[in-house]
Amino acid sequence: MRKVVIILLSLILVAGCSKPEKKRIKPPTKVKVEVVDGERCNGAQQYVGIVEEEAATAVSFTNLGTLKRVLVGEGERVSRGQLLAEIDDTQARNLLAGAEAAMTQANDALERYGMLHDNGSLPEVQWVEIQSKVAQAASQLAVARKNLSDCRLTAPVSGVIGEKLKNVGETARPTEAIVTILDVSKVKVKVAVPEGEMNALNNQTLSTVKVNAINATFEGGEIEKGVKADALTHSYDVRITVDNNQQRLLPGMVAAVTFEQQMSAQGTQVNVPVTAVQRRADGSLFVWTVDENRTAHRTAVTVGETLGNRITLTSGIAAGTTVVTEGYQKLSEGTTVVY
Repeated sequence: MRKVVIILLSLILVAGCSKPEKKRIKPPTKVKVEVVDGERCNGAQQYVGIVEEEAATAVSFTNLGTLKRVLVGEGERVSRGQLLAEIDDTQARNLLAGAEAAMTQANDALERYGMLHDNGSLPEVQWVEIQSKVAQAASQLAVARKNLSDCRLTAPVSGVIGEKLKNVGETARPTEAIVTILDVSKVKVKVAVPEGEMNALNNQTLSTVKVNAINATFEGGEIEKGVKADALTHSYDVRITVDNNQQRLLPGMVAAVTFEQQMSAQGTQVNVPVTAVQRRADGSLFVWTVDENRTAHRTAVTVGETLGNRITLTSGIAAGTTVVTEGYQKLSEGTTVVY
């Protein structure tokens, strides 16, 4: 009996001396969040574009000849009517001299035979023949003058020389371009848009064009949507018109194009990054939301159209809700978060 009492006393002493075990508190999980906006439901999608000229004009001689002078170079700005190049005009000048001599001779004959005709001494048939020769000489003179004028190539439009295709000493043939003139008063920025994102673009879609080469940003204008997709990439060419009054934008420059894609927000419809939407095992969709106590909850949602890297939520959350966009892999229902 005495042994039992001693054992009990020992257990009581041990229990009294042992320290109570502390409960381990899990630290908050760090995440990134976004407060969804129901007033401006925009998805800004960025693409890489190339600046193109509004129009290109190939300029060529109408006569065959050897290039004597080319007065412009690539990248040079030219005005309408400015002299661009000349071909050897020796033959044209000789033809003009012959035509002028024939015209002088015809006019002299007209004057001499005119007095005879007035006196009634010249048959009418002969008088008509003399008049015809004068008309022929005048026509040949006009052609000769035109041929000489065509030895000079002038700019039909204002713009920038895009390419110089012939050099001095080479043969210029009719319809073979000597230079091309690019109209850059307005330019078009071409981007390739995936077929799944084409429906979101229309003439009312706002866009901005940033060109790092000149460190400038421009407001995009009218949008032209291509109708034929690339067979490999399944993307369509889209061109955005940009005013270029100062002609700082030049063909070939690389641009970053951002489309502000207006979604059809109705009621509580909002949009979130595509990656924020998760799928349960049963196929239903949800996002992680955070309440005022910074506690994470699974919130069921239904989705609408996808625009770029964002997706519309047609139901489930309202504007002003805090949604987890990064770090959701570490969450479970009721997890405390920090951001």
